[in-house]
Amino acid sequence: MTLHFSVLASGSSGNAFYIGTDQVKLLVDAGLSGKKLNELLNEVDVDLGDIDGILVTHEHSDHIKGLGIVARRYGLPIYANPKTWKAMENSIGKVSLDQQFEFPMESIRTFKDLDVESFGVSHDAADPMFYVFHYEGKKVAMLTDTGYVSERMKKTIENADALLFETNHDVGMLQMGKYPWNIKRRILSDLGHVSNDDAAIAMMDIIGDQTKKVFLGHLSQDNNMVDLARMSVEQKLKQHGFPVGEALQLEDTSPVKPTPIFHL
Repeated sequence: MTLHFSVLASGSSGNAFYIGTDQVKLLVDAGLSGKKLNELLNEVDVDLGDIDGILVTHEHSDHIKGLGIVARRYGLPIYANPKTWKAMENSIGKVSLDQQFEFPMESIRTFKDLDVESFGVSHDAADPMFYVFHYEGKKVAMLTDTGYVSERMKKTIENADALLFETNHDVGMLQMGKYPWNIKRRILSDLGHVSNDDAAIAMMDIIGDQTKKVFLGHLSQDNNMVDLARMSVEQKLKQHGFPVGEALQLEDTSPVKPTPIFHL
């Protein structure tokens, strides 16, 4: 019996995360077309029709683009907090009442043998939240789409066995890039996204003896590069004595290709 997961897609163009046990299979977000979500799940040998529910982090389109279509087609339950439900109701189309479930922030819901904990983040959405998954002493945490990482967030996700963590941009690339100033200011703000360097600094308080893998997520296609994100984080962690490349592995994610299924 294992807890297993794949980062199906991560980036500014679309996000989806699969996690499952022997008894339950869940999606977090559905920020791609129904067709693409089906393809990504098939690549990791999961059938979309076998999914037991979709957890929503927030209403931005790169997290809910295919949500309504997929939920209607497969009759899947959707879980979101009340403010997120309200914020996304015009974007996802009509969803049957018996598929709508509330998952309040800072609460725990049990899905068969998997406990899911929600926690708030700092992002320019109605009531954004992410999730920690608990299974037989194992812990998988995900945190992207936040402008900074508070002590409360760190405490919630610390010492996870595996972690999906935002490394959205390189500050220099963003500042020199083509985005208009108001967009740059939004990304750099406390309601925006975490940079490579800030991610590495936060990770030092989060990574523990149990932590085996850190997946670098939600990279900007315009203001970051996979190699740059990994190098920035690896350098800082190694400088502070973290066993990167040994007991601790950094893993890349992609906006178009799923990571291999990882078992805990």
